[in-house]
Amino acid sequence: MGVSGVGKTTLGEALARAMGWEFIDGDDFHPPANVAKMASGVALEDADRWPWLERLNEELWKRERDGRSAVLACSALKESYRRRLTARLRAARIVYLHGGFDLIHRRLSERRHRYMPASLLRSQFDTLEAPRDAIAVDVSAAPADCVAAAAAALARETSKGDLRSS
Repeated sequence: MGVSGVGKTTLGEALARAMGWEFIDGDDFHPPANVAKMASGVALEDADRWPWLERLNEELWKRERDGRSAVLACSALKESYRRRLTARLRAARIVYLHGGFDLIHRRLSERRHRYMPASLLRSQFDTLEAPRDAIAVDVSAAPADCVAAAAAALARETSKGDLRSS
């Protein structure tokens, strides 16, 4: 989880490969109205996010029920979003990707996202509630180092029985 441009998709895909888990991009589950709103430069409100978060929770729950593990890339900027996202899941961990505004803004300015303009980054930083109980990864490090740090932390928890591997 983290703000737009922090590397959720890039690092999430690599982390899923490293863990042997499925990758899910939360952006693929936004309803058309949310996509249109963000594409026009308007930040989502909580009411826009609730159905999206519930749908993502359903996707995670189905996989957990079937004994499959996954890495989900999702902004989940507020604690209330993370609670809704992980509701009824027995084994869920948050990997918090973080970096400074200037670094993330530069990354956003250098890429073309299908609907998330760099102009919304400030609203994401303003909304962000950093998680207290998460695996924190500073994205100023090289991508391979970020993935290795997250994978090592998740592997430790898997070996302790806190997470399942599939």
